[in-house]
Amino acid sequence: MEERQHIAIIEHFEDMPDPRQQGKVLYPLSEIILTSLCAIICGAESYVEIEEFGNAKIDFLKQFCPFQHGIPSHDTFGIVFSSIDAKLFSKKFIAWAQALQKSIPGFVAIDGNTVRRSMDGDIPPIQIVSAWAGQQHLVIGQTKTEEKSNEITVIPELLSMLSLQGAIVTLDAMGCQKKILTDIRAKKADYVIAVKENQKNLYEEINLFFQAVASQTLPVSLPSCKTIDKGHDRIEVRTYMVTDKIDFLTHANKWPDIQSIGCVSASREINGVTSEHTRYFISSLPEDPYLFAKAVRSHWTIENGLHWVMDVVFRDDECRIRKKNGPANFVILKHITHNILKSLNVKMNMRVRRKRVGWDDDFLASALKAEFS
Repeated sequence: MEERQHIAIIEHFEDMPDPRQQGKVLYPLSEIILTSLCAIICGAESYVEIEEFGNAKIDFLKQFCPFQHGIPSHDTFGIVFSSIDAKLFSKKFIAWAQALQKSIPGFVAIDGNTVRRSMDGDIPPIQIVSAWAGQQHLVIGQTKTEEKSNEITVIPELLSMLSLQGAIVTLDAMGCQKKILTDIRAKKADYVIAVKENQKNLYEEINLFFQAVASQTLPVSLPSCKTIDKGHDRIEVRTYMVTDKIDFLTHANKWPDIQSIGCVSASREINGVTSEHTRYFISSLPEDPYLFAKAVRSHWTIENGLHWVMDVVFRDDECRIRKKNGPANFVILKHITHNILKSLNVKMNMRVRRKRVGWDDDFLASALKAEFS
């Protein structure tokens, strides 16, 4: 019997419940997942393209699985991924991503992104909430918001699946909820959370405090640091201030383990036009402006490190997969391929990596078998 090459990732999905009637299954789920991953890594954006890739690369794929009945039709791919339990598929993805981690994820940003063309009739487009390891630039978890739901309800679900001990979790203002902070601390992680008007009393008290400091109405000197970014006719100066003197907060004891509050004042000049913006945060971290600045800046990497890559390189906003669990499961496949490509120890951007694996079967095989460094 021909010995086949081993791919660890397929093992993580081998015990996935197959939604099909077992007596009628010609194409094993492992072969469908393998074909889909390879096709998406190489640029496929639909079930039709996955089928075409499989037929073109059947000899390559047979290195890893038997493919006794060849490649299924695009309809079969669509039926399978629209039927697979998206939550269970997400759990399998998280287990795989965490099994390959060599260290604590450091800063973990949690943020949502809408898959704009995933609407199906009266059903609105899905929103995916992702967990992003900012230092490693890897997706370590994701979940889909349910219809008539939002990020607030699914963030605790995502947190429950993640291993976060020792990490610093960052969230936008929607995540500024006592339950979410409690869940983060229960995971033995710290938090840096943005504060806006959705927590009106907290926001107003913090805003008044930092305004008084800025105007010197309150004569105190706060620990601070500054960063300057230049490029593309843009200059942006950010000042980070933090304090652990938070006794003035009326309901500080209601925010789990809050230790400090922070302020980021940004001044941006583009083509001679200057704009200013201020953001506020609460944190379980001690009074350390440099650590605070790292946490805030790490959170911003999810925009260009993940959301931008998924929209531009993986063309999420143009994806027309819409039926049932299909959109959520297709995003999971894309996140898996993102991590596989990111794990490659090569000096290429994501767009070039994706093209290279499509051009070179040996490079694709090495990508499939690579583990995070």
